[in-house]
Amino acid sequence: MDTILIIIGIIFLILGIAGSFIPVLPGPPLSYLSLLLLQFTSYHPFTARFLVIWAIVTAAIVALDYVVPAYGTKVFGGTKKGQWGAVIGVFVGIFFLPPIGIIVGPFLGALVGEMLAGKQSGKAFKAAFGSFLGFLAGTFMKLALSLIFVYYFIRALV
Repeated sequence: MDTILIIIGIIFLILGIAGSFIPVLPGPPLSYLSLLLLQFTSYHPFTARFLVIWAIVTAAIVALDYVVPAYGTKVFGGTKKGQWGAVIGVFVGIFFLPPIGIIVGPFLGALVGEMLAGKQSGKAFKAAFGSFLGFLAGTFMKLALSLIFVYYFIRALV
């Protein structure tokens, strides 16, 4: 049974890392589940305190991932249309221009959204850049947390 849980945990780790870039997948929560699965093996590598602290950190990162891009767009003068454009741009970029589309999509989507909102090109570009920075910050936070979970998972097995 340990082997099955470890294999499923590894799959969750891989999905968690992928979820750091793909908005449809909840990256950090999937990575966190890998630690929980490992806890149910005969190894029992983690304390309850460790698991609770990392659950709280995971919840905070998930919440921040929604706030940071909107904040970046807002700080740089963006509108709701620019924020929606960034979200749509992520999905279009993933499916039509992988892997570079993950980076370019939110920027172009926010730029188009801002232009549709009636912003002049300079202001639209500035807001799109804020959305892009917010997206990168959120992606970096999710990836960093998922990689930390990979480290703890491997360390517990070795």
